[in-house]
Amino acid sequence: MFFVDTMETAGLGNRSYLAGGRRTAVVVDPPRDIDRVITAAAVRGVRIALVVETHLHNDYVTGGLELARVTGARYLVPAAAEVSFTRVPVADGDTTAVDDGLTLRALATPGHTPHHTSYVLEEDGRAVAAFTGGSLLIGSVGRPDLVEPRLTVELARAQHASAHRLADELEDAVPVLPTHGFGSFCSASQADGTVSTIGDERRHNDALVKDVDTFVAELLAALDDIPAYYAHMGPANAAGPDPLDLTPPGVADADEIARRLAAGEWVVDLRSRVAFAEGHVAGSFNFEGEGQLATYLAWLIPWGKPVTLLASTAADVAHAQRELSRVGMDRPAAAATGAPEDWVRGPAALRSFRRSDFAGLAAARARGEDPVVLDVRRDSEHRGGAITGAVHIALHELRRRLGEVPPGVVWVHCAGGMRAAIAASLLDAAGREVVAVDDGFDAAAQAGLSLTGPSPAA
Repeated sequence: MFFVDTMETAGLGNRSYLAGGRRTAVVVDPPRDIDRVITAAAVRGVRIALVVETHLHNDYVTGGLELARVTGARYLVPAAAEVSFTRVPVADGDTTAVDDGLTLRALATPGHTPHHTSYVLEEDGRAVAAFTGGSLLIGSVGRPDLVEPRLTVELARAQHASAHRLADELEDAVPVLPTHGFGSFCSASQADGTVSTIGDERRHNDALVKDVDTFVAELLAALDDIPAYYAHMGPANAAGPDPLDLTPPGVADADEIARRLAAGEWVVDLRSRVAFAEGHVAGSFNFEGEGQLATYLAWLIPWGKPVTLLASTAADVAHAQRELSRVGMDRPAAAATGAPEDWVRGPAALRSFRRSDFAGLAAARARGEDPVVLDVRRDSEHRGGAITGAVHIALHELRRRLGEVPPGVVWVHCAGGMRAAIAASLLDAAGREVVAVDDGFDAAAQAGLSLTGPSPAA
């Protein structure tokens, strides 16, 4: 009897898989922090015999090479992927034994990358699971624009063909087990659910219900911004990532924090946006430790710039360090725990700002305050409906476009509050008076604010 265990990396919107039989198992698209995988195998009582990659990932650093080294497993990587380390090259149709009666069959499914390969787990010759990586996702497909702009159209058409190949070769009941699509920016759109089968996708996935020209045109029109750090992930994975070091960073006192700020380094406060607004170190930035810390910090920070982490507890620092390591931000320069008063030499080095909601913004306008409204959502979100008169600068562009924010008190909003909090901290560090709108965007219309474009509830 076979098993498939799912390992979530929720902060990046990805999944990895441990699958096997009574004695041995395969790991598909492992995360950077391989201790999770080793623990999962130990719980199952199986030996990891195979580690496989569906493609060279653009959104995270893989733990595959190190996992194979530590466990002695064979490391299978698509043959067409150009890498600088020794691996077992995999070609279309290759089969590899996993356990008694269990085999893994490779299916070339280009589209997300030119070399993308899916893997079908077969028990006694019958397909029982399809690990589709960045090919066929739940209700979507992987983005075709992360490799080379000149290849995007070709890869989009290849995604359509690959989805049809999977649907044509596999029975309706076979589970679809993708790596991306649960919040990852590698997905062309986000999953509507958490489980699916080939039959489900045959009925609902655009790649399987629309003709290729319509599918490609709509896919390309819907592509959104690419996180800046993606440019570093593919090369890191092709070179072979270094083993992960999660030993705690050095402890920074108030003087060191001040020196690092003065040197232009990033000091990142991991506490909640509520706590940060109430009081924080002047010049620090707020990226909440829970949620999409790695995605947004890695996206906004100049690549390679030292970062010092501030948090309430050492456990919070350790959690953030693990999250950041998954995108190649391996070693924080330093860290400090406690409260803002512990991180400065005097109260003059502390700042705070106001928080409100869309009803508060409507009330401010009604009082004639004429606040600057800053929308930091992505372009696609803004096109779907925006507050009349709002200035739109996507969060990932804000640091280099701070000079474009008009003078006055800035009320900054996003779709739910997290990105607005990051933006508010950037504006606050630049000396602007800011109000962070911590509210869902649907509440804007309910508060009586005038909107342009489609309704957010449409």
